[in-house]
Order: sequence, then structure tokens, then C-alpha cells
Amino acid sequence: MRFTVAINPAKKCSSIILKDTVQQTAAEIYTFGGLLNAFTVQLNGQAFNCIDGFSSIEAAIQNITNGFKSAKLSPFACRLHKGKFKWNDDNYTIEKFYLGEHAIHGILYDAPFEILTTHADDHHAAVGLRYKYEGTDKGYPFPFELLINWKLEVNHTLSVITTVLHHNKQSIPFADGWHPYFTLGNKVDDCSLQFDSDTQIEFDATLIPTDQELKDERFLQATSLKDISLDNCFVLKKPGQSTCVLKNKQLQLTIHPEKSYPYLQIYTPPHRNSIAIENLSSIPDAFNNKKGLISLPPNQSKLFTTGYQLTIL
Repeated sequence: MRFTVAINPAKKCSSIILKDTVQQTAAEIYTFGGLLNAFTVQLNGQAFNCIDGFSSIEAAIQNITNGFKSAKLSPFACRLHKGKFKWNDDNYTIEKFYLGEHAIHGILYDAPFEILTTHADDHHAAVGLRYKYEGTDKGYPFPFELLINWKLEVNHTLSVITTVLHHNKQSIPFADGWHPYFTLGNKVDDCSLQFDSDTQIEFDATLIPTDQELKDERFLQATSLKDISLDNCFVLKKPGQSTCVLKNKQLQLTIHPEKSYPYLQIYTPPHRNSIAIENLSSIPDAFNNKKGLISLPPNQSKLFTTGYQLTIL
């Protein structure tokens, strides 16, 4: 059988390895946060990991809020203005996590997912994870269930489908995203970036969106990241058809978000060893500005899908 799934239990959470034994491509998934910790290909005879991840599950548990590497962004993405919002005429204030005065990156980034299913055959390897949120944060008292399905296929291709459903009496506010950091083996200054957007969401000084959009055509063509610093949200021109390409002389990463992720948040950390390319279903602070916000009816599910492909040049 070409593909395999291996589960490595740890004290608090587990690591799952999806592997293509022919091309020697692999993905490492943590049940902690359901996050992607490694996506490796064979490059010059050695395994190369394009994910700026953690050295261990324990390191992830201790350091997830330091950069939120690979974190699941749910039920809101990026910043929420002072952690406050109104829903059905009631006011809510999120309890965790705050960076400065704003709540940031949802409440499931450290959730302990359970392994629901695994599958391996000659075509792909997959793992299905589940977390039942019980409404424990007083600022988001709406229980829901989140399913994450990671799948590794031929040609160094990895995809992830997130499914949310709930049984509350009324609709709940929801947004979703991912926060992976990618590296192609050198500084981001030596990489180019291209994606199909000419519109940037304007932020204020605290990275909360204003009501304005800005024209930004820099990345319609492949553009060197040298001396470019980003912490911005972009509107994809054709959601479901747009790709994002990060490239250097030896590797190309192509991201394929489906229509469920019409926004792209890009962040270059100060160390510039990697770059966060975040697929989002909404812009930041969507619980207040409503841009991309989903009002999810009871007993209905919503899917969010994106994929990653590595090409050796």
C-alpha cells in the first residue's frame, strides 16, 4: 500500500504522520489544536519541512500563543476589537486570548482534538479529528462541533477540510481560518509571492479594519519579498479560483483555497525566516464589521477547504 498513517501517542496529545511511501512526502498533524506541524518532501536527498512548526507537542503546548504557529482560527479569525461584539441584541466579551487590547485568533488554538477516523490506501492517507466546544468561554457561550480532515495525496499535495455544526436554538456567529508559517529554506527576502488580489483591507494602528479598502496590485505578478513587511488582509478577486504562490530557486508552494476562504492574511515576522499565509473566511473583527461573517443556522453544517502543493524546481 502506497500511503500509510502512523499514530504516535504522547502524554497529553498525539502526533499523526500521513506518508506517501513512494515519493517520501509526509505530513505531521498534532491532535493539539488539530494543527499541521510538518509538511515534508525529499529535497536533494533529504527530508525538507516547509512548515515553521514546533520541536515537539510539549513545545507547541507551551508556545502556541507566541506567534500562533499553524493555529486553527475559530470561531473568529485574527483580531476582535477589545474582545467585544453584539449578537441577537446581547453583548459578549471574549475571555481569551488578548494581544494588547484586542482578543486574537479565536478560542480553539489549544483545543485537544480526538482522532475520529484514519484511512490509507494506494491513493491517499487521511485523518479525521473532532473537538466538541461546550461554550466554556463566557464571551462565546454557543456550543458547536468542529471536524478537521487532513488528506495527503500524490504529487506532494495536502488538503484540509474543516466542518462546523451546532444544535443551538438560534444561529451563531462564525468565522474560520488557519495560521501556518511557511519556509522554503531561506529568508523570505529570497522568495517571491504572487496571489490574485488587487485590494487590501485598511487597518488602523492596532490592526483593526476601518471601513475602507486600499488598492494594492503588488502581488498580481510574482513579486520579490525583499524589504517588504506585511501584516495585511487581502480580498481574493476570484474566490475558489485564486491561488497563492510562494517561490524560490528550489521550491514552489501553491495554496489552493476554495470559495469558503475568500480572504488572505499575510504576515512577515521580524525574524523573516518564514511567512504566515493565512486562509480566512472573513476579515478580522468580522463579529463587528460583518464582512465575511457567517450566521450559521442550527443543525446545519458549513465546510471550509484549502490545499497545499509543493513543487520541486
